Amino acid sequence: MTVPATPSVALKPLPPVWIMAAALVAVAGNLRAAITSVPPLLDAISGDLGLSHAAAGALTTLPVLCMGLFAPLASGIAHRLGAVAAVLAALACALVGTASRWFGDDVVTLYSGTFVAGVGIAVAGTLLPRLVKTFFPPHRVGLVTGLYMFAMMGGAALASALSAPLADRLGSWQGSLASWSVLVLVGLLAWAPFTVRANPHHTPGEEGPGRLPWRHPTAWVVAGYLSLQSWCFYSAVTWLPPTYVELGWDRAAAGYLGAVFSGAQVVSGLLGPLLSDRAADLRRLLFAAGALAVAGCLAIWAAPEAAPWLWAVILGLGQGAAFSLALVLLVRYAHTPEASGRLTGMTFLVSYSIASVGPLAMGLVRDVTGGLAPVWVILGGLTLAQALIVARMRPDLSRIG
Repeated sequence: MTVPATPSVALKPLPPVWIMAAALVAVAGNLRAAITSVPPLLDAISGDLGLSHAAAGALTTLPVLCMGLFAPLASGIAHRLGAVAAVLAALACALVGTASRWFGDDVVTLYSGTFVAGVGIAVAGTLLPRLVKTFFPPHRVGLVTGLYMFAMMGGAALASALSAPLADRLGSWQGSLASWSVLVLVGLLAWAPFTVRANPHHTPGEEGPGRLPWRHPTAWVVAGYLSLQSWCFYSAVTWLPPTYVELGWDRAAAGYLGAVFSGAQVVSGLLGPLLSDRAADLRRLLFAAGALAVAGCLAIWAAPEAAPWLWAVILGLGQGAAFSLALVLLVRYAHTPEASGRLTGMTFLVSYSIASVGPLAMGLVRDVTGGLAPVWVILGGLTLAQALIVARMRPDLSRIG
């Protein structure tokens, strides 16, 4: 596979498809680790820095907010640098922000580092669906999306499981949070050779950043769906481990439960896009994913200690499939890679800006009610509301072009 030459720059031949997929997977492994490494340590961070539950929840809110606010800027950065080079710059940003957490023994440094890492995650995460549509054939979109979903949730599960043990081993939660910069460095080193080969300046057919599809009804349907899904997902990521710490579990065990939640998403996050390659109408898959997520939320509320590991698996299967299928929608409802980038930018701006309030709002619920049980009722209700939007996702909806 080769990239046509532009008038000013002769582009080098692309690497084999499997190498491009491997590089993309290495990047995707970093898109959630900086977020899921925090919840198992929330109580320790709150105690050391004197934070309220709402303020502590903002440590996961801040990267999500960045993912919303900076998503529209990703297309402009890609137009100037090329989309592949823009991802490399985003990884460098994430590396600096994650590593700076080593010095996060004051509120300003901790939140500043989290913000910088969030900007990098935002730009890289926004551009990956566009790169999937650019470099991979249409009949492999689901497979490649599933692979990077697999890596993203695998990194999330690893961070959740090892966060507390690393804090014990390194003697501080700061060291634990900063240690995930090693994973970012691996992604950066894997992506750098691809940048040189694939993108001296522009990706194929680059037309400029373009306008976000604010007036397109399909874009609002997708944005509405992802807003509710992301609110529920990031709230669950943030408050699942603390729910069980509140019930008397130690933080390591609660972290392992969070890892099981993320690990289940690895399975459904890979399976959902694979099944989507064979499904003309995604609504059946989306309804099934929502049903699992509702069941998990209500089980944690009604009988949290009856089968906590099973509840985490059910919830994770539902959330993983729901999010991975949303990524497929960002490709399926666009005519071109540039249109996919614009749809992704708008959808992420709307959905993540709304979802960033979720962990903070659920922390306020805990502050007001004195417990986390009501949080799971609210999340179950919001997941049910997704079904109203899913019902409108017909396969014949007009595409962004």
